[in-house]
Amino acid sequence: MTLFMPDAVLFDLDGTLVDSAPDLTTAVNRMLTELGRAAITESRVREWIGHGARRLVARALAGQRDIVTEPPETEAAMARFFVHYHACLVDTTILYPGVREALLELQAMGLAMGLVTNKPEAFTTPLVSALGLDPFLSVSVSGDTLAVKKPDPAPLQHAAQQMGVAVDQCLYVGDSRADLDAADAAGMMMVRVPHGYPGGADAFADRPQLLTLTVPELAERLGQVSAA
Repeated sequence: MTLFMPDAVLFDLDGTLVDSAPDLTTAVNRMLTELGRAAITESRVREWIGHGARRLVARALAGQRDIVTEPPETEAAMARFFVHYHACLVDTTILYPGVREALLELQAMGLAMGLVTNKPEAFTTPLVSALGLDPFLSVSVSGDTLAVKKPDPAPLQHAAQQMGVAVDQCLYVGDSRADLDAADAAGMMMVRVPHGYPGGADAFADRPQLLTLTVPELAERLGQVSAA
């Protein structure tokens, strides 16, 4: 897959720019403890991230990734999860190595940048602020900004519209199958980061040609494309 010089770069948040799995695990386990349930491992939480907080909570209650219907206690458990996650939101969450420097490079190239995440806005805004990402982002679309979230393409299309950039002139950077399906449906090229929370080893098995780069590698490659 050939990388082109976009007018804007959109990023997923969890698993793409930041590693938030430890704090999400803490919040999930505090919630489960309150409900008299056994704690789960961080590795399991990493497999369950990607479709928003509600799906993560429902998966934790069900004890598995693939669920057809939510457990009946999901709504009440969500309220407790929110309380606990607010309390530990940035205890151990960090930017992936080289992300800040890469964003500075992309900014210097004159590229508009934005965020499209399934994380609720109540968590997205303080997390982005705490990690100093605000100066890089001209738009931020959270999981509850619209009535739908990824893998629906609407959040990506909305972000492009807010920036005044054609959808096919945007590049989306993400880590999960939900990211890929949203980008495909929107007609937007996606670059996959090699880390993150894809939700299973076979998540991208049918897309071996998908370009895989860290955010610093992407900045370097776009710099080369720009200079060519």
